[in-house]
Amino acid sequence: MMPGMANRWVALALVFVTRSSMGFQFQAVASVTPLMIADLHLSYAQVGWLIGIYMLPGMLLAFPGGVIGQRFGERRLVLLGLALMVAGTVVTAAASSFAMAAAGRVMSGVGAVLMNILLPKLIADWFEGKEIATAMAVVLTSWPVGLGLATATLGGLAAATSWRTALLATAALAGVGFVLMLLFREAPRTSTPVRARLGARDVRLGVAGGFAWGCFNASLVTIIAFGPGLLIARGMALGEAGYVVSLAIWLTMISVPLGGLLSDKLGRPTLVIVLGALVAAGATLLLPMWSHAVLAFTVVGLAVGPPPGPLMALVPRAVAPERVTSTYGVFYTVFYLMMALTQPLAGLVRDRAGDPAAPIVFAAIVMVATVVGLGLFRRLERA
Repeated sequence: MMPGMANRWVALALVFVTRSSMGFQFQAVASVTPLMIADLHLSYAQVGWLIGIYMLPGMLLAFPGGVIGQRFGERRLVLLGLALMVAGTVVTAAASSFAMAAAGRVMSGVGAVLMNILLPKLIADWFEGKEIATAMAVVLTSWPVGLGLATATLGGLAAATSWRTALLATAALAGVGFVLMLLFREAPRTSTPVRARLGARDVRLGVAGGFAWGCFNASLVTIIAFGPGLLIARGMALGEAGYVVSLAIWLTMISVPLGGLLSDKLGRPTLVIVLGALVAAGATLLLPMWSHAVLAFTVVGLAVGPPPGPLMALVPRAVAPERVTSTYGVFYTVFYLMMALTQPLAGLVRDRAGDPAAPIVFAAIVMVATVVGLGLFRRLERA
């Protein structure tokens, strides 16, 4: 074991940096959209596919990923995932057509899914019986950190160099993650995991919860992906537009933990999710109308804070402990499906409407659908 790896906080830091590469890479296409469209002659629907297809492998890998990781070793599979992220991004950066770019994104997405579903397990082992809630909150925050870094920097980098260079920068961060995971050591196993067969109720709860979580995240990603286009249409430069939109992401690093704390204090998670989603949808609808862009995206970043914590806690509160992991497999399968399909739909809406504000309105509608998923979950839970 490397010196210092006995410190679980060092392990957490390594995982945080490594996992942030997923958000950084996912957001890359959205950050350089205008340049990719001009160079590869893409439609906005095709751009939406390049964004969403990164998540598509999760539909197939989310459920069996844990079993595969246990058999072959979680850390070993994470290293494979990071290698695929690097290789896939190199393919996309070298692409001369939509098909080649899409193939690279799928390859990267496979790697990202393997990494994403197994890193929390590595941290759970290190923090077993200790500050596991705090550790998981830190792991969850690495996603918006990656998104924010990409939105704030890649547009400007692409404008100064090329969109291909910007994509290669995301491959470099995944490469850094690969090196960090070579240094990482898995915690000694203290117990044998207990497994139980999923019942029909568990599957339904996983589907409903995954739909709600998928809608919430898909709406936020649509805002981040198509928000710069809205600002560019108003005359803002690509790099500046990315920086303004990234404000919403940075604020989630504050608003999401505070939202979880608010939910715990009130003891009314349903109320927090419903009000939070509706306020976020309303703030999103106002984005095309507000002339002060910084203020508009600041409000959105604050508004989306309350729901994530209680949404992620739905399954553990409704399912027996021995079936939580398997139920989360269903949960994440639906989540990845929602994330993959909504971005092409948002791009299609942009193409058909010919209005940069159209995907933002679409994002608000998807945010409202979070409440529908929650309602279905509560009904199934009572049954």
